[in-house]
Amino acid sequence: MTDSIERLIEEFSKFPGIGKKTAQRMAFYVLKERKEEAEALAKAILDVKEKVKYCSICFNITEEDPCVVCKDEKRDRSIICVVEEANDVVALEKTEQYNGLFHVLGGVLSPLDGVGPDDLKIKELLLRLKEKEVKEVILATNPNTEGEATAIYIAKLIKPLGIKVTRIARGLPAGGDLEYADQVTLANAIEGRVEF
Repeated sequence: MTDSIERLIEEFSKFPGIGKKTAQRMAFYVLKERKEEAEALAKAILDVKEKVKYCSICFNITEEDPCVVCKDEKRDRSIICVVEEANDVVALEKTEQYNGLFHVLGGVLSPLDGVGPDDLKIKELLLRLKEKEVKEVILATNPNTEGEATAIYIAKLIKPLGIKVTRIARGLPAGGDLEYADQVTLANAIEGRVEF
């Protein structure tokens, strides 16, 4: 194999979830494409690195500051949904069920990985809560150990401010079968039940 193909495979394998075999398939796909297609891919990568930045208010990714969500006057400014990463904003926006603002932490607390409160956008969240007329903060971190620890930590900081703190519900996915759900998921579904 040529050095340039090896380098391309190595670069592709740095992507999360991409192993050597998938990286190799991607490299050979690029090799088979027309030069214009490869240039378009390279330009798209460079554009992302040059144009995309973080919103100075919510820390979502954007090409303009503030981002479109923060600038949208039709959104409910009394609610802020706190998420781990910008891709969580994308997922929640796709539901078309949430019309408030967001705050992207930039990760979760993970002492084993050396990530503490100062490494996240927690101070900035607290500043937003003091400046704005926010009535509710929805903690939408992932339901894993680090996400739960981060949610608990943030909730303890917000409660003294007199702002309502809620956590996203957890439980069975739509269309799921009870018999295939694990114990933790079923326990969360029972615990988070709502009146019918």
